[in-house]
Amino acid sequence: MKETSGYKASLKSMDTEEHIDLAFYRPIGYMWACLAKRLGITPNAITIASIFLGIGAGVAFYFNDIWINIIGVVLLVWANSFDSADGQLARMTKQYSRLGRILDGLSGDLWFLSIYIAICLRENYTSHFFMAHPWLIWVIAVVTGLCHAKQAAMADYYRQFHLYFLKGEEGSELERAFSLKRKLAKLTWRHNFWQKLTLSFYTNYTLQQEATTPAMSRLRTELSQRFPDGKIPQSFRDAFRKASLPLMKYTNILSFNWRTIALFVAIFLLMPWLYFAFELTVLNVILLMMVWRHERICKRFTQELKDGKY
Repeated sequence: MKETSGYKASLKSMDTEEHIDLAFYRPIGYMWACLAKRLGITPNAITIASIFLGIGAGVAFYFNDIWINIIGVVLLVWANSFDSADGQLARMTKQYSRLGRILDGLSGDLWFLSIYIAICLRENYTSHFFMAHPWLIWVIAVVTGLCHAKQAAMADYYRQFHLYFLKGEEGSELERAFSLKRKLAKLTWRHNFWQKLTLSFYTNYTLQQEATTPAMSRLRTELSQRFPDGKIPQSFRDAFRKASLPLMKYTNILSFNWRTIALFVAIFLLMPWLYFAFELTVLNVILLMMVWRHERICKRFTQELKDGKY
């Protein structure tokens, strides 16, 4: 019973967890987290280890050899089990930090950067079409990478917003750009170089999220003005959570599991470029639909607040 309780406590929430994660990655991540806890290994150390595993997967996908590609699949699955473990360990040991959040996001970016480069190099020596037009696959990769970054950022933003209403500030990593800017202004490049550098990237990341969600930003402003102490009525929290919950499945599709399934299929079909096509079409359509629906929800709740419903 103690182990089950500990495992459940290591999860973010059942609202935001995906079935594949619950069936596979979270149990494995929990075992890694328990081992790391006994050995005194920090969440950030696990995140850094996942970066090397993910980059190794990218290198393996460069080769037009099915057995080497299978090694790449194993490495990428291993990397993601570590990515699960670092968050679970942080929740188990209360070792939360903004640096950890930044590293966690950076790790996934570096995995896929290596994978994108591997696909481009591989297509330029295996595909007659891309051999004749070697620049084209790189252009496709850059555009796909920008779309990937936006998809992942918005999925994370909506999950954190949902967790804010479910668990409050302590259960969410939701921040405001203006607050980050104030913290950034207090740091100097001379005395706080690395801290200021990482916070600069994180502030820009948050600014981009807020720029994509004007209705959500207005709702957050309305809430802060009406409830400056942060004590949002439970009735509002429950109502927003109910409206937001159906969108969590889309945030999960835009995260790791489904995109890697598409990647593995494309690799095993010996047509890696299909993965770029999947991201540019299917995942972008889901992103647009998710943003549109969430903005509508936020507009509705903002109006209800103004009408005095809560």
